[in-house]
Amino acid sequence: MASPTDCLYTDSHEWFRKDGDIVTVGITQYAANELTDITYVEMKSPGTSIQAGESVGEVESVKTTSDVYSAFSGEVVEINDAAAGDPSILNQDPYDAGWLVKIRFEGDAQSDLLDPATYDSKYPLD
Repeated sequence: MASPTDCLYTDSHEWFRKDGDIVTVGITQYAANELTDITYVEMKSPGTSIQAGESVGEVESVKTTSDVYSAFSGEVVEINDAAAGDPSILNQDPYDAGWLVKIRFEGDAQSDLLDPATYDSKYPLD
């Protein structure tokens, strides 16, 4: 399964989908597979200012707790309450129903974002 082509990726396994001045953030299928059963999701509240490289929240699984980082600076404008209520959505559909947070971004993203082909070659799904 290839990663969606309308997203950019990080080596810490977040994806970013831009739409105008809003970027949607989530974790990749690779991350969801590595975490196994995701049991808890907590994101920063709407209105919170975020700097690129900062954590926007965390995802907890039966294995570990992982921070979710933003490659964009801006303001959190929405969180996915459905994912917080049923974290297993991240395992089932991380790129659509399992999105985590939306940020109204300012300026450019971090320069180390990966395109889908590069991400998939570095982190192939079994």
